Amino acid sequence: QVQLVESGGGLVQAGGSLRLSCAASGRTFSNYAMGWFRQAPGKEREFVAAISRSGGSTYYADSVKGRFTISRDNAKNTVYLQMNSLKPEDTAVYYCAGRVGATYDDWGQGTQVTVSS
Repeated sequence: QVQLVESGGGLVQAGGSLRLSCAASGRTFSNYAMGWFRQAPGKEREFVAAISRSGGSTYYADSVKGRFTISRDNAKNTVYLQMNSLKPEDTAVYYCAGRVGATYDDWGQGTQVTVSS
């Protein structure tokens, strides 16, 4: 199991930027593919972005493609989500998650992102 702690959330105006970080501990970080998910009030949790173990492959939800960038630094055991051109509909609690196999088994506690119009 890997422990994940998100940070970097906050309140930002529409059009602004935030960078989320997720620090991992407990297991070999480079063994984990990582993802970012979000959950808005009254909605189900949804996929935002994912990155492979080496960082060589990235994947995005259509709703954030071109605005968000996922990256990782295996030397720092950290995965990032750079969020630009934020919209009010990006408001949610953002979670990072890690997987060794096919499913995301390890989750952080989440960080709140609020985008005002």
